Amino acid sequence: MTTETRAGVTGAAAPEPSGTPAAGPGATAAAGSPALTCRRFAGMLRRALSALGCAQTAVAVRELGVRDAFAPGAHRYGGYGGEPGDGADGADAGVPVALYGRHAVVGPLPGARACPHCLARRWQGVRSLPLREALELGSGTRSVGASPYVTPFAADALAGLIAGALAASSAPSPSADGDDTVGPAGGGATGGPYDDIWLLDLATLAVRRHQLVADPECPRCGEPEADSAERATLELRPAPAHRPGGSRVRDIDSYDLPTAPWTNPLCGPLGPSVVYDVSSTTTSATIGCFSMRSGDYLRETFWGGHADTYGESVRVGVLEGLERYAGMRPRGAFAAVRGSLADLSGSGRPLVDPRDVGLYAPEFHAANPEVPPFAADREIPWVWGWSLRDEQPVLVPQILTYYHTPGLENRFVQESSNGCASGGSLEEAIYFGLMEVVERDAFLLSWYGQAALPEIDPGTSRRRATREMVDRLAMYGYEARFFDTRLTFPVPVVTGVAVRFDGGPGRMCFGAGAGLDPEAAMAGALCEIATDAVNLSERLERDTDRLHAMAGDFDLVAALHDHPLVYGVPQMGRFAEFLIGAPGSPRPEARSLAATYGDGSVPPLSGDVLTDLQFCLDAVTAAGFDVVVVDQTMPEQRRLGLHTVSVLVPGLVPIDFGWSRQRALRMPRMRTALREAGLRTTDLAPEDLNPAPHPFP
Repeated sequence: MTTETRAGVTGAAAPEPSGTPAAGPGATAAAGSPALTCRRFAGMLRRALSALGCAQTAVAVRELGVRDAFAPGAHRYGGYGGEPGDGADGADAGVPVALYGRHAVVGPLPGARACPHCLARRWQGVRSLPLREALELGSGTRSVGASPYVTPFAADALAGLIAGALAASSAPSPSADGDDTVGPAGGGATGGPYDDIWLLDLATLAVRRHQLVADPECPRCGEPEADSAERATLELRPAPAHRPGGSRVRDIDSYDLPTAPWTNPLCGPLGPSVVYDVSSTTTSATIGCFSMRSGDYLRETFWGGHADTYGESVRVGVLEGLERYAGMRPRGAFAAVRGSLADLSGSGRPLVDPRDVGLYAPEFHAANPEVPPFAADREIPWVWGWSLRDEQPVLVPQILTYYHTPGLENRFVQESSNGCASGGSLEEAIYFGLMEVVERDAFLLSWYGQAALPEIDPGTSRRRATREMVDRLAMYGYEARFFDTRLTFPVPVVTGVAVRFDGGPGRMCFGAGAGLDPEAAMAGALCEIATDAVNLSERLERDTDRLHAMAGDFDLVAALHDHPLVYGVPQMGRFAEFLIGAPGSPRPEARSLAATYGDGSVPPLSGDVLTDLQFCLDAVTAAGFDVVVVDQTMPEQRRLGLHTVSVLVPGLVPIDFGWSRQRALRMPRMRTALREAGLRTTDLAPEDLNPAPHPFP
């Protein structure tokens, strides 16, 4: 059986079978088979295109959503559910048409960057959970009857759309965000970063134009490279900041980053839409979500922006979404090294020992037998990174940098996006990735070590926007407090806490920021608490039973969002009294921002990101740590001028989510860092540690 049919005068088209039953309630299941549906529609399209003077136009008609497009070998089916060989040869010679339900999709046109299988994979990625479960874990889907939408009238409309699309394919697209363009305007085969595709509603004949991003993992048209030591080699170059006092080489508005190709309900890699949080009374927050399978479950990954305008928040959110999409698993290259730590160490190749990054307690693995503990003699996949300290390639366990790599047997820890960052240059991405690692290390050391930190007066900030946001939070019942969290390195780290004045539900929330500019570090912490605080009491009210149960049993704190949300429960305030003091107790006087960081230990921003990065690198390596960088940049990002990296500093305290997963409590640094920083006279004993989970968002 075949579901691909070509319509044209070359004889490639199969004629409409004689005696084909009419679609309707009485149609048989055989009449509704994908092969027959596509043959019938191809015959109608052949006649309609001929009537429009396009008799030479070949059209490949297939049905979408019949088989799993992510399955090995699926590209042999053209991605749409035909038989082997249907999509392997010649599909690019015609116009691909995909049918599903009441819709027909036209494109990508011949000569486009993406192929029909890219579309099938992107389309499946934004489908509903039940459909994805059927395709990816079940035996696929099948028609239960003939389609009522396969009619000559629909074929006429689709033929007109195809003819118009082909006529306009060499013209530039009139709108970069053309998801709402009606009609076939715009080019689909111009060689740009995105390819036009058209969605026709066969019931209403409404047309929408979307843009498709080629899938670098597509086994049909993708060109993945083999990971190698040579590929991992990095050369840092001067990277002038785009404005004085900044750490970015480009303004965010300078990126050619339309939202529509990345978030659309037909084929958006980052999900079907961007949601504007119009209920937020502080920042103009936006949020999006995409799903990715790992074994038997689909993992939802959220991304978003928290800027002052929705336009900027969307752009920041898409950049964050791309960063997380890149960090989930390798896309531009495939891991070429497998081996055990013992064998690879014996070979003399430099590597990151996962024991230096932290492992779970034996009790975790006993309670979760599906997650086997790390063993030095077990074979695992590795990727190549680059040691900035030693200036040499180094092997990194894949799961430590690509945190959603399939295969629970290899996932002896569940890493997060900590240390992953994007930028307009390699140097910028590494700088922000390193700042994130330093920030989380300092936050966790101070939280679990219950360190009393110097308070900073936000009213002394030179940024008007910072002072105004602090006042806005006060208007909504929250005091914004900030603390100098520098411990080991001369890099400003600021912890922010929004504390409800009356101590009621939505008690407090936390955030942090880090960077050589103390103003930017404070603004980063403020951005997080300003977005979350005003919604915290409402979220507590919606989920009060579960969150109060967590406050009484920390073993119930299992996921990322549990950590900040449980601190909306008023009784959790006692675990933060080491930092913010008990209600009604006197406070030490807060210092000005300038006095806190004006002792000369922190240099002003130099105007070149490489220079600023080098200062931070020198500080970290002087303390005895290596800084390892894995370049995660996807081909899609590279075409946009973006770089994404994962920064690892073995030995610093890693952040985990879920009370049973806290590697921080087992790290040697957790015991010694506060003493080495001069905040204690002795190392921490187990009874000195904060008994409550961290509140990091």
